[in-house]
Amino acid sequence: MAMPGQDEPPVILYDGVCNFCAAVVRFVVKRDHKERFRFAALQSETGRRILEKHGLQPGQLDTFVLAEGERCWTRSTAALLVCRRLNDLWPLAYAGIVVPRFIRDAVYGAVARNRYRWFGKSDACMMPTPELRKRFLD
Repeated sequence: MAMPGQDEPPVILYDGVCNFCAAVVRFVVKRDHKERFRFAALQSETGRRILEKHGLQPGQLDTFVLAEGERCWTRSTAALLVCRRLNDLWPLAYAGIVVPRFIRDAVYGAVARNRYRWFGKSDACMMPTPELRKRFLD
């Protein structure tokens, strides 16, 4: 479902071969009861098109991206905006937006740089279950 005034639902772009990133997608899916978000791997054709549309490098795999209409957010800001739209108590995490972005993004960057070492990497992008397939764009 699109937000008011939007033609398309928000899209989360993630590193499709990162085990941590796949876990984040599963986390969001489980807590997105209204099915607001769609998903695409950064490595996919859809992911590359969205990145290019927003002036981001298609080969940039160390970022989490939230694209919605003509707007696009990356890194910690994208993650916090996603949390704000989840169910249960997760919108409270958005309070972290008051932390200066350079501090939030430094922590984000440390996790991004080490995600393969800490969580591993798969040979292929995550394949959604048949029930979830409609939410994945590529």
